[in-house]
Amino acid sequence: MQSVYIRPIALCDSPQAEEGEAIRLGGGLVYASRFALIVREGGKVVSRQRFGAGEIQAAIATLPDALAADALEQWDNLRRTHAPLVCGQRTLRIDQPVVMGILNVTPDSFSDGGQFLDKPDAALDHAHAMLAAGAALIDVGGESTRPGAAAVWEGDEVKRVVPVIEQLAAAGAAISIDSRRSTVIEAALAAGAHIVNDVSAMRHDARTAEIVARSGMPVVLMHAPGTDGDLHADGDYADVVLDVFDALRERRDAAVAAGIAREKVLLDPGIGFGKSLAENLALINALPMFHALGQPILFGASRKRMIGALSNEVPAHQRMPGSVMLALKAMDAGCQMVRVHDVAETVQALHVWRGLRDAALTDFAQAV
Repeated sequence: MQSVYIRPIALCDSPQAEEGEAIRLGGGLVYASRFALIVREGGKVVSRQRFGAGEIQAAIATLPDALAADALEQWDNLRRTHAPLVCGQRTLRIDQPVVMGILNVTPDSFSDGGQFLDKPDAALDHAHAMLAAGAALIDVGGESTRPGAAAVWEGDEVKRVVPVIEQLAAAGAAISIDSRRSTVIEAALAAGAHIVNDVSAMRHDARTAEIVARSGMPVVLMHAPGTDGDLHADGDYADVVLDVFDALRERRDAAVAAGIAREKVLLDPGIGFGKSLAENLALINALPMFHALGQPILFGASRKRMIGALSNEVPAHQRMPGSVMLALKAMDAGCQMVRVHDVAETVQALHVWRGLRDAALTDFAQAV
């Protein structure tokens, strides 16, 4: 069976002078002018051709009917503009990147485990500091998903996250719940969370899709190759970029089939989950392609192992510069949301990144 993919391969900061020379990716501030049209069969790439933006539809017309229909949908998806996310009293526009601040209420998270466990005042102070620094929302998690982390009883997870979520919600913050357990997700939504961030893409718990559909809240579906016991296991890829693309498409379709509105689905390629350094780098370099799935993209690589692997094994708490670099790479790819520990530094980098694309500050006509 054959499958088709459209991968942007030449990005730019502004639309080109002549109509049709570039398209706007994901309704954001990044444009693409050239694309690879890829056909795969039996897990192997059998055709890869490169075209300009004005040539791609003619190229698609030469494909077999089933592939052409899929490619046309991907072409439309690449240019899709995404509606804002409604989070209680707040509305998050995602026509430009927003920053999600990480709040781990856990004893064993790889970077900040134990720092805020059983310390509600410290956790709230940290959350408010992230909001003051420019975080658009706070991602609250009560279970570590690092490799080798011990399983957490759902009752303990609820006790960790609900009090923090209740107080953040009372303060008017936008909040996501980082969990893969339906009981925890249900309690978090009742406490005031606005977005579900499920690292298992709703594979871990059969009830999650029903709860999310009933709530009407957005959900982030992350790619991880493993199952219940170890999300990092079974990372065996024929082509990591295309395999992750296919897996996210399957989970998106499963969410929609479960009654979740398509515009409520965000996708995360799962950097660091069951992927080697080379595979992580391949995914990051291919991020613009994931806009062809037609959903907002969340990117999370903050302080992850790959930064240490590229930097003389620097420990997690010293990986801020590498984390900001990867966040900027995600912004360059048009990702709508970046999930980070170092909010102030990332927000400052975002402001400069955005300024470089501001037509009121730069005469892009001179760049043609």
